[in-house]
Amino acid sequence: MSGLKQYRIGVGSAAELVAHIEADIASGALSAGERLPSVRRLAGEVGLSPATVASALAELRRRGVVLSEPRRGTRIGTGPPIGGARPPLPVPAGARDLSLGNPDPALLPDLKLTLADSELPVRLYGQAPIDGELLEFARRQMDADAIPSEHLCVLSGTMDAIERVLQAHLRPGDRVAVEDPGYAALYDLLRAQGLALEPVAVDDHGMRAEGLERALRRGTHAVIVTPRGQNPFGAAIDATRARELGRVLVGFPDALVIEDDHLGALAGVPLHPLIGDRERWAVTRSVAKALGPDLRLAVLAGDATTVARVRGRQQCGPGWVSHVLQTLVLGLWRDPAVTALVARAADTYTHRRERLLASLAANGIDAHGASGLNVWIPVADEAAAIGALMQRGWVLAPGAPYRVAAAQPGVRVTTAALSEHEAEQLATDIAAALTPGVLSRSG
Repeated sequence: MSGLKQYRIGVGSAAELVAHIEADIASGALSAGERLPSVRRLAGEVGLSPATVASALAELRRRGVVLSEPRRGTRIGTGPPIGGARPPLPVPAGARDLSLGNPDPALLPDLKLTLADSELPVRLYGQAPIDGELLEFARRQMDADAIPSEHLCVLSGTMDAIERVLQAHLRPGDRVAVEDPGYAALYDLLRAQGLALEPVAVDDHGMRAEGLERALRRGTHAVIVTPRGQNPFGAAIDATRARELGRVLVGFPDALVIEDDHLGALAGVPLHPLIGDRERWAVTRSVAKALGPDLRLAVLAGDATTVARVRGRQQCGPGWVSHVLQTLVLGLWRDPAVTALVARAADTYTHRRERLLASLAANGIDAHGASGLNVWIPVADEAAAIGALMQRGWVLAPGAPYRVAAAQPGVRVTTAALSEHEAEQLATDIAAALTPGVLSRSG
């Protein structure tokens, strides 16, 4: 953070310090996760009072640009809401990158075939925002999973849907219960909106009921839960856990419940919804993992008020999701070959995930992945584990961005495109890397 010394003359206020830090993030001079000096030291470097520096950091913290933790100081957030250069995790030549959470490209449909068979629409201002046939297909999918489908809208992906639902009901400072470990991009989104994260531990069956009850008793305003294919832990809510969570939620009827069923059937396990007959709720389902990450489309179901507010806010901004995109998704949903491909992908992802879990277990390694595309492996030292495995040709995702506070450190492995031979070799290398003494540090 020595670059801040250049502000000694040019910074005269908290607002200017905020602007300089944001500019350095945008340019790449400050990286995600980089620790900042203490308030007193930073004040000396930039020539401001400690109170002024503390005010600047408070503003950056309010908007999710920096994070402050007890005994760990202040650092740049893992995904600060500042556009600019963000270097990806380094991938050595020849290494296998299992860090990004992508589906297997070989199990995605060929979009060119659907585009060639589709009559692309010409839509003008003032026309309906949602294709009627797409709406009916989406309604049948929701109905099949016992999700009320009377009120639906189409948005630009799961995160767009969740952001708009939160904006429809919450204010900065409100508390949101989240899974811990949970989806890093969701944490970043909540922080960027000035919302407070209330972490709730998860196990293989999803968010733990006793933790959720504690969070709600502390005044939590909303709950975001992934019912299956949870990222990064792979948790899947079963019927028993759904009943336990349902009993807790009944006692807090005013809490907003958002279910992020981003994988849908691709998760490989049944859905057990939590929404019941709540007054405020939303369920979002994306096509990204099944049809392709570049298809930025998600369907949102919810209560009448929530959907009306979301649609109204959408109308004030982009207006609608491109009807060219809606037509393409509808064509894919209609195609029996694509339906068969998605079913095969779900089976394949289940097999690959379970293959790695079995190989890890055979090597004495504890891991989690009840559903979805990822496996979570607890470790004592994330940085050392990542480094040791990178030396062996594997790039895994460090767990720190996926943890709020209490969750045990770990690493995430995306298994979507992992072959059986690779799973066995990876498990062997993980066992070797985690052997006591291998991760010890020197000098």
